[in-house]
Amino acid sequence: MSTFAIGVVSFPFMLVLMALRIPIGVAMILVGGGGYIVINGLAPLLHYLKTSPYFLFNSYSLSVIPLFILMGQFASHAGLSRALFQAANAWIGHFRGGLAMAGIGGCAGFGAICGSSLATAATMAKVALPEMQRFGYSGALSTGSLAAGGTLGILIPPSVILVIYAILTEQSIAKMFIAALVPAAIAVAGFMIAIAVYVGANPEEGPAADRSSMGVRLRSLVDIWPVALIFGVVVGGIYGGFFTPTEGAAVGAFATGLLAVARGALGWRDLMTCLRATAETTAMIFLVLLGAEIYNAFLAHTRMPMDAAAMIVEMSLSPYFVIWVIVMLYLVLGCLMDSMSMILLTVPIFFPIVTSLDLGLTGEESAIWFGIIALMVVELGLITPPVGLNVFVINQLAPGVTLLDSFRGVVPFFMVGLVRVMLHVFFPGLTLWLVRLLW
Repeated sequence: MSTFAIGVVSFPFMLVLMALRIPIGVAMILVGGGGYIVINGLAPLLHYLKTSPYFLFNSYSLSVIPLFILMGQFASHAGLSRALFQAANAWIGHFRGGLAMAGIGGCAGFGAICGSSLATAATMAKVALPEMQRFGYSGALSTGSLAAGGTLGILIPPSVILVIYAILTEQSIAKMFIAALVPAAIAVAGFMIAIAVYVGANPEEGPAADRSSMGVRLRSLVDIWPVALIFGVVVGGIYGGFFTPTEGAAVGAFATGLLAVARGALGWRDLMTCLRATAETTAMIFLVLLGAEIYNAFLAHTRMPMDAAAMIVEMSLSPYFVIWVIVMLYLVLGCLMDSMSMILLTVPIFFPIVTSLDLGLTGEESAIWFGIIALMVVELGLITPPVGLNVFVINQLAPGVTLLDSFRGVVPFFMVGLVRVMLHVFFPGLTLWLVRLLW
């Protein structure tokens, strides 16, 4: 069997291991290490493992990951999710479907200081679901909107998955953050339009809540100004060159921790809980990164990604046809695995193919544009059956709502997501114009 064929076969074999409930990091280590032995032998693999993991985890860039995770932990304990939802509710809750829109707004705000989709979805659900149930919102709309809103956590900076993509493809984290801002704003607007259309057709599923006075609205803004300040300092400081992304993450984590202390929500026991949760999540991510490193080394020896890119160039296929094939593959994989697994498993294969296409973009622009497209499709995977992790998480927090209702509720948001992907594929300027403007 040729090395190219070995590389091709490794992918479905890894999917089989994951179907057997083997963690993605372990599956990549087993397949990558096994393939490396088949091609080069055991001794070269041991020699590679002697140095590669050290240099991987010794990277200064990786320290940004636990810092952003810790920032999200502090934000959860500070009660910022409740303040964000109440502020959004005070301004738009009196509209039909307004509570669901407030949930989207709260998810967007919390995602700006959290960076995790599941954490955003679960945290906001604890705050927003009781209010929606109190005003008679249907189970489909309440759980569907929050599951979709949670996906904003991996697109709105600072996003842990966005950081991982930047590290994998050797791109600027700051530029990836800036590029994600416009797509994130379009996503928020699209979700709110979907709610408006949904309740327009089914008014009984999203009745209007009480109208808040102007005093209540202004007081709600006072409660959330720290969120805007922290986000502005972190993202603005990184863009302005005042500090690196890692230093920005440290500043954000420190500021969010101080905010939690000031609100009396971060005692010694809470601090230990945050640190332990951060360590556990970081260890899980780093295991997957190690697996990806070994699997990527194996793929490099097979030359499968490079040869596949050369084959596609020789076939003279339309670049956008290739992009849509990759998008369809992501949608299928979204039914089988979580978002981080998709990024770590597929980027080493798809990235060389995309950067070899003639899209009328520079190499850096192609890399940034593809990263945002990949994240948007990964978002859809979080609300796609049969996995749809966000849907399962929200449904578990909504007793009395069937899983079928929850999946029915995410359909409008899934359709909006597909439209957004189409817009960004056909109009790369939507993703790149802010990067071009600022750099």
